[in-house]
Formats: sequence, structure tokens, C-alpha cells
Amino acid sequence: MCGGVIYKVQEHTQTVYFPNPYAQLPLLHKDGSIGYYPWGRREKQPGQLPVTGWARHDSIKAGKWDRYFPIPVKIVVDEFMEKDRAKKSHWYQVKQGTFIQGLMARYQDEIRVYVVTVKPDLEHLKFHHRWPRIVGGEG
Repeated sequence: MCGGVIYKVQEHTQTVYFPNPYAQLPLLHKDGSIGYYPWGRREKQPGQLPVTGWARHDSIKAGKWDRYFPIPVKIVVDEFMEKDRAKKSHWYQVKQGTFIQGLMARYQDEIRVYVVTVKPDLEHLKFHHRWPRIVGGEG
């Protein structure tokens, strides 16, 4: 379910895990700049947006996120971490020119980003039950 990410900020490598209440994800803006936004919401955090760090692609298509004015975004990371069914962590590289798809949600002044997930391909299905949706650089 993408519980962590690694990305570079200038020359520094940043590792971020969802359980950290200060976790932020780097998003690619249309002008090519990078912005940092809160990664989901945890149970004890104030706010009205969903308490999770992920949004299932099928639930987005079904309109379950519509009340939060969802905007598709590109999360710029070098690697992401998935735990297998035995809870062991595995890191996967994100190919250059591709991104993890995110969903930017809003409720009044609250803005948060959720990692969009899909059912894994056959290669990863026996180890993972959800997988981040990887999108190309076009658009």
C-alpha cells in the first residue's frame, strides 16, 4: 500500500513513512516546480478529510471522493516501500519519467494528498494486496 517513499531534495535524500504525522509528499506542478503537501490524515489529526493515506482507484472512479473536489496529481519519488503479506518491507524503484498517481483532496482550507492504489499485477499479486498506481509523465 506504499507505506514509505524516498525522494531527493536538492542533494539530500529524504525517506518518509506514512505513520509520521508530519509526512509530506512531493508533487510536480504544471510549471515544473515541486510542492510538498501533507500525506493523508491519521486518526488523531484534526480535520475533515478521510483518515487514511490511500485512495482506491475504483472508489475514485465510483465518485466516492467527489465531495472532496479530487484533483489527480503526480507524486515525484525515486522509490516506494510496500510491505508484503508477512509485513516485511520491500523497496521498489520508480522509473524515470513516471510518477505515483496521487489524489489531492480539499475540505474548506484543509488540503491533503492520498496515494492512488490499484490491484497489483500478477508479478506482485501474491505478495501485496494493493499497489500504487504508476502513471507516465505526459499531460
